[in-house]
Amino acid sequence: MLGRAGPYTDSEYVPGPEVYDFVSSMKIFGAGGLGCEILKDLALSGFTDIHVIDMDTIDISNLNRQFLFRQSDVGKAKAIVAAEFVMARVKGVTITPYFGKIQDKDEQYYSQFGIVICGLDNVEARRWINATLVNMVDGNNPDSLKPLIDGGTEGFKGQSRVILPTLTSCYECSLDMLGTQQTFPICTIANTPRLPEHCIEWALVLEWPKLFPDKKLDNDNPDHIQWLYEKALTRATHFKIDGVTYSLTQGVAKNIIPAIASTNAIIAASCCSEALKLASTCNPFLSNYMMYSGNDSVYTYTFEHQQKEDCPVCGNLASDYYADPAMTLEQFIDKLAVTQTVRIKAPSLRTADNLLYLRAPPQLEESTRPNLTKSLRELVSNGQELSITDPGLPFSVKLRILF
Repeated sequence: MLGRAGPYTDSEYVPGPEVYDFVSSMKIFGAGGLGCEILKDLALSGFTDIHVIDMDTIDISNLNRQFLFRQSDVGKAKAIVAAEFVMARVKGVTITPYFGKIQDKDEQYYSQFGIVICGLDNVEARRWINATLVNMVDGNNPDSLKPLIDGGTEGFKGQSRVILPTLTSCYECSLDMLGTQQTFPICTIANTPRLPEHCIEWALVLEWPKLFPDKKLDNDNPDHIQWLYEKALTRATHFKIDGVTYSLTQGVAKNIIPAIASTNAIIAASCCSEALKLASTCNPFLSNYMMYSGNDSVYTYTFEHQQKEDCPVCGNLASDYYADPAMTLEQFIDKLAVTQTVRIKAPSLRTADNLLYLRAPPQLEESTRPNLTKSLRELVSNGQELSITDPGLPFSVKLRILF
């Protein structure tokens, strides 16, 4: 591919060994659930210095589609096993694995890479890496801009996109495109379950906190998932409900949508093709969003997602937020968690003049706690800006409250 010009190649492109050497020497970073496909594709595309992060260990349910793993690998760190497998198969490739979270690393770590590819399986991690790369951009240093290639799948659907931090729309700009998470009424869960999911949610939301009030459920812990499964199965049997399985329990607890091997392969291939194009300029890269659907037939659609001026990460304006002035601050906070454009679950809120509610340190949490029962009308004036932070996100959200 790099040895000759293609039909879409820029007229200034010079194919040959120099381009290959540049691609080979580029340090590239990848993370997340599409890792097996992405690592294989990058290694076979000519990248030889690859770093990978993944916090998961190998589960037996991974073996049907994550082809770098074998049954003897169950329980081991995904990043380490995958790196060793690819290096054994593709000579000359060096893969540096890290078993942990992407949040464990700082900006200095990410500054060493030419391109960042993410196949992450949760929104919070995507928002974090997106904001981190945007914050790293220094207008006086072109090398500080690290292209982010993001890929994700949901069953037979998927998407890939190219983000040039501060220049194109970022991940946060498109937060309102995400689907809402399925929720069930507490009264149904507690009293009249009809679905296997109701029984699992009952064990997760009601029984675990009641029996283990001082212990947070870890949905990556097999013992915790097994406990949920057994509790949910007992309840389902009592109400004559079929369908409670270990995999469904795991899916509800982790909000998992079943992964399809073919979808993962297509989206990973798209991401790695974009990385090759960015690194070599052999063809124009995606501008900037590709959607894929394989439900009934193969369908793709590309479009340019526009940057938002009121994006809390790459924009500079506050977003308008319409609120009922009679709702309490606590109700407002609960609503923020499910608002598509915000999705903040542990917010601290302040205006330019006052602290409305801070979760830490404990002294400030205690002093601002009485505000939770006050109405927004008592705390905020119409048109006033709120600054909202979350310990899991490296940026603040600015909302202009309108009654």
